[in-house]
Order: sequence, then structure tokens, then C-alpha cells
Amino acid sequence: MLKKLLLAVCVSGFALAACAADHAATAAPAADAPASSGAVLGNGVDAAALKLVQQSLAKLAPGVEVDVVNRAPLPGFYQVIASGQLVYVSTDGKYLLNGDLVDLAAKKNLNDAAWATYRKAELAKVPASARIEFAPPNPKYRVTVFTDVSCPYCKVLHEHIAEFNKEGIAVDYLAWPRQGVTDLRGQPTPIYQEMAAVWCAADRKAAFTAAKDGHALKPASCSNPVRYEYELGLKLGVNGTPAIFTPSGRQVGGYLTPAQLLRELQKEG
Repeated sequence: MLKKLLLAVCVSGFALAACAADHAATAAPAADAPASSGAVLGNGVDAAALKLVQQSLAKLAPGVEVDVVNRAPLPGFYQVIASGQLVYVSTDGKYLLNGDLVDLAAKKNLNDAAWATYRKAELAKVPASARIEFAPPNPKYRVTVFTDVSCPYCKVLHEHIAEFNKEGIAVDYLAWPRQGVTDLRGQPTPIYQEMAAVWCAADRKAAFTAAKDGHALKPASCSNPVRYEYELGLKLGVNGTPAIFTPSGRQVGGYLTPAQLLRELQKEG
């Protein structure tokens, strides 16, 4: 995987306020995910450019999935989102840059806008039926949170869910078992099974809260979105939980207090 080959990867700098993923685990194919529509190509990017990018990245990670290719603000490079990473590939296919591209005059990270646009579009595809919503009447704000029922920071966040709602913030939870969907033997991981039980419950909200409180749930099997949501998180660069996304697609955590999250949302109006 491209992520394993890019050493020094740090997508969003929230590791100290999130529970890291167990990268020894592997993900099973997301059978219940929407069909892929192929890579999104920006202005000035054609099929030949996509092929060049794919061939270049295949030298590091054969079979890597390219999701977005744009002309980069850096002359002579494409800006590429692939397998949960944002990298820069030279237009001759010879070079790859992995890291933040900063506009010094504007003091602005140019990776952020690309990530936000992509994440906003992908999160909009998740149906309401696949989410677990905790919302006040007539919410002012809404966030999407990738969560793991065993993650200590996720538990702390959920302990304050009434405070988030009191601030007018609706929280849509998506499943992201940090152990992955299957282990190295191809067997379902314990956390996947626990989260599947939550999403299969007749009362998902009650089951979710019970799991966060440490109560063991009765194993359940049903058609559920946990696998799809886990793989979606990987595509969006999630590498720990909780991972909080605003409606604009901006990632703001890691764990945040209700007051901290409200300030972040107020920046977006």
C-alpha cells in the first residue's frame, strides 16, 4: 500500500488526541460500498495524465487506487489523492513529493483545500441510513465523526454528546474499527464484530452508547455499512479515531471539547 511506503506520513497532526489504528490489520473488500466511478480529473488533466500518474505510483505500490488528479499549484507537478494520501507527481512521471505544499506569501497550506473538496464530496455519498445520528432539534451545525467503540478518546467525546447537542451541533457517527475489518488470517476482528453488532441493533443509538460504556453486545450479523465506512475512512486519510469532519470537508480533530468544536464550526459560518 502507498501509505506504508511513504515513510514520515502525517496527514493531519491530531495523533495526540486520537486513538491510532492497528495497521497490522487488513481490510476486506467493501462489498456494500457504492460502485467506484473512477478517478476525478481536474481542469487540464486528461486520461493520458491519469495513466502516467497510475504508472508512476505503481512503481512504489502496484495496484494503488488513484482517486483525484489535479494540476498542482507547484509548476510541473500533478496533485494526486491516492489510497488515503495526498502526494505530488511530476508531469514527466519521474518524481514524487510527499508533504505539505505551503504558499509562503499567503501563509496557507495548499493541501488543505484539495483534501476538503474531496472529503466533502465523498462524505455526501454516505446515506443517512448508514449513519448513527445524535442531534438536537433544528441543529445549527453538523459534523461527521469516524469512531471506534473501544477508543478512549471516542468514549470521552460521546460522554459529552449532550453538550455537543446543547451547542446546536449534530453528530453523525460512522464506523471505523481501528483493528480493521479482518485480521491477517482473514477472520473478522473483535472490534469489527462489536461495531457490526451496534449497526445491526434495532436501536442503534442505545446499542452505540452501551458499547461506548463498555457493555458487551450480543453478536449480530446483518447487512451493515461498517466495512464500507472503514474503507471510506482509509480513502479520506483517516488513521485514528475520533476523526471529525466539518460540512466543508475540513478535518478538525482528534478529540475536541464541545466549546472547541463550536469555535471551529463558527469559523465556517
